[in-house]
Amino acid sequence: MLSNYLIGLREGLEASLVVCILIAYLVKTGRRDALRPIWIGIAVAVTVALGFGCVLEFGSQEMTFKAQEMLGGSLSIVAVGLVTWMVFWMRRTARHLKSELHGKLDAALAMGTGALVATAFLAVGREGLETALFVWASVHAASDGTPRPLIGVALGLATAVLLGWLFYRGALKINLAKFFTWTGGMLVVVAAGVLAYGVHDLQEADLVPGLTNLAFDISATIPPDSWYGTLLKGVLNFQPDPTVVQVTVWLAYLIPTLAIFLAPSGLLSRKGKGKGEAQSPPAVREEV
Repeated sequence: MLSNYLIGLREGLEASLVVCILIAYLVKTGRRDALRPIWIGIAVAVTVALGFGCVLEFGSQEMTFKAQEMLGGSLSIVAVGLVTWMVFWMRRTARHLKSELHGKLDAALAMGTGALVATAFLAVGREGLETALFVWASVHAASDGTPRPLIGVALGLATAVLLGWLFYRGALKINLAKFFTWTGGMLVVVAAGVLAYGVHDLQEADLVPGLTNLAFDISATIPPDSWYGTLLKGVLNFQPDPTVVQVTVWLAYLIPTLAIFLAPSGLLSRKGKGKGEAQSPPAVREEV
């Protein structure tokens, strides 16, 4: 439940910040007449994301077991790829998110209503589709027959909406770079568990070998149905009897990805400067 809460909070807060920045800029510049197209674009984006999630959930129920496992495993890997790209992108651009959105909105205002709807749809829609896919994959991986994973996601999204409203009202400030760095690191850990579970799905679909070759089995020590087993599964997608392939994939993804993600942000630019490339000036911290 905690990992799904984190997903809902992190992904929802990105969308909330985008909405707040767009609306605040229009209000500040006296363009309240452009708010309606923005809200239309946001509503369409949310509807498309919800529809995508419903297609994933209900469409997969009509498949055979192997087809479900193949779909679940494949989409889990795709979701991990998208989320990994997203956390690195957000860490790099969080400091400049406000100015980037302002520039896109100025261009849309000059083009008219349709461009405003499209700008809002694209800005929020990407986050919505990523959230729907990763939430589906994570809930699929952490499913224990209870609604707790979905409750965690819903609570995370509700918290994100509340924080977004507080940002807009000026009641709360946050260092976006630090926030997205630390939550991104935690999300990488969650993604590693989703990736390992996705590989297990592909093994059950007979697409990846080694289903019976277990790395270890500590089910007697940490029963999956115990409170601590359920907690570990809910937070880290922990499995007490993983296969060798699952453990290998988990380590191969988690260690280098987390090391690169948490490395000092100026490390790569310093390396670039050593090769004759100009080092860009440090970005100014942006708070919302």
